[in-house]
Amino acid sequence: MTRPGRRPELIVAGSIALDTLEGPFGAVTDELGGSALYFSLAAGLIGPVRLLAPVGGDGVELVRRAVAGRDVSLEGLAVLEAPTYRWQARQLEGRNLDLGSRDSIYDAWQPELPAGFSGWAFVGSMRPDLQVRVARGLAGARLLAADAMRSYVAAQPEAARELLRLSDWYFCNHEEFAALGGQIRSPGGFRRSWGLDGLVVKAGPAGVTAYTEGGVLGVPALLSRKVVDTTGAGDTLAGGMLARWLNLEGEAGGLEDAMVHGVACASLAIEQVGVRGIAAATPETLAERVEEVWQCLRESRRSASSPET
Repeated sequence: MTRPGRRPELIVAGSIALDTLEGPFGAVTDELGGSALYFSLAAGLIGPVRLLAPVGGDGVELVRRAVAGRDVSLEGLAVLEAPTYRWQARQLEGRNLDLGSRDSIYDAWQPELPAGFSGWAFVGSMRPDLQVRVARGLAGARLLAADAMRSYVAAQPEAARELLRLSDWYFCNHEEFAALGGQIRSPGGFRRSWGLDGLVVKAGPAGVTAYTEGGVLGVPALLSRKVVDTTGAGDTLAGGMLARWLNLEGEAGGLEDAMVHGVACASLAIEQVGVRGIAAATPETLAERVEEVWQCLRESRRSASSPET
């Protein structure tokens, strides 16, 4: 929980990507994406966010156009003489099968982290050794959250576990949870064993669940809306959730509302390919989608409390 006082700053560090994606929507190449960008576009609908990420000359103008008009600072965007990070995936049954990446840009990136940072930070999915470097550099954050990526957890398990040790909150899906050893513990036990304040487990159409010392909170996915491309759903969820919770001063009673905002952002994102959906969203469309998620949550609770007939 954040301490009272002036609203702390929100920072995201992660990737900017040019993705090659295949799915029911067809095939696209050099589609703008990346964990830091998805997070920023969602968070920027709710409040200011500073983006820290590397990008090549082949992607920088695409990024600037994507965030135009959004409350996103590109002060930490590092434009390098290296090709922008590339990622390939094929969508199967609503999930992305990772087909590999080209991440040589990370070898050239020296993240410029703000000295004495004491706000909120999210370390998005990227190579775990870089995630650890960034997390250590942001050790003074009031709230430090991080995300996983299954292929990187498998490639660098020790660094992935070190990131867990450094984090206050951790976001993962069931595959990433299992890869980190979660299959031998319940999510609640896993959270306690790693000393996390919160664990957020993303389950696609089954919604999202947060495990904290105060209990378990679940928010259903919005199944009434179309799904085109699930890339970036977790990052937009985290962006919407953390930005909203920061607005609510990190109070425990505001966590559910924050999760609802996160699910709403993810729903907006997956309606189009790449970042197109979340980039086109407005505060008004977000507010409408938030109300839809609240209605879905209320109906879910009524169904759960109704006696069987």
